[in-house]
Amino acid sequence: MILVSWNCAGAFRTKFHALARLDADIYVVQECEDPARSKHNDYRQWASNYLWVGANKNSGLGVFGRSGIRIERLPLDSGKLELFLPCKINDVACLLAVWTKQANSPTFQYIGQLWKFIQLHRQTLAKAPLLVVGDLNSNVRWDKWDRWWNHSDVVRELGALGTESAYHHVRSVAQGVEPEPTFFLQRNPQKSYHIDYAFLPATWLNGCSVSIGDAANWIMLSDHMPVKVAFNIAK
Repeated sequence: MILVSWNCAGAFRTKFHALARLDADIYVVQECEDPARSKHNDYRQWASNYLWVGANKNSGLGVFGRSGIRIERLPLDSGKLELFLPCKINDVACLLAVWTKQANSPTFQYIGQLWKFIQLHRQTLAKAPLLVVGDLNSNVRWDKWDRWWNHSDVVRELGALGTESAYHHVRSVAQGVEPEPTFFLQRNPQKSYHIDYAFLPATWLNGCSVSIGDAANWIMLSDHMPVKVAFNIAK
């Protein structure tokens, strides 16, 4: 199976053709429009198998599947946490699509939102093989010594649920020392960060491959690079 995550920086209706060339089975897309309320027929046609969530019809979180992939929303309440889209894939695994935001929280911003979501739904997330995919807006280099919901804490929480970062497994690198950025602040090559992730069940990582989009090909479309993961579903 091939999965791609990309923060498209808006106007996905004009960019989905570029992403479709990556020929994935599942796309997790942040900052995309709700296809149901889009006036663009070609976008609606491409997005014939999808789930979407968001407060703004022009900028939400979507999961798009190839024809034949079954995507079913899981009834896990996010409350005021932003932004999560939990779903079941082919009745085999739980995919938690993520776009963490500030969410008007004075304390639990960005990675703190994911930490809270895990606390709310730990029992359900532990029942099936778990994938956590998307723009986490976070990196271990921003950990704070007196905070218990740092990036490192969330990585440990996910590890306890049996899921690991595919990129770090394949590249054999530690969190925080990633050689390939996924985000260029203000599209500036001098302000590069690794903040987009695909966590997969540890039992699925054997033979997994990961690639990050080349900035030369993607920077005109978005400040984020797509993360592409190919893996086999363990029986």
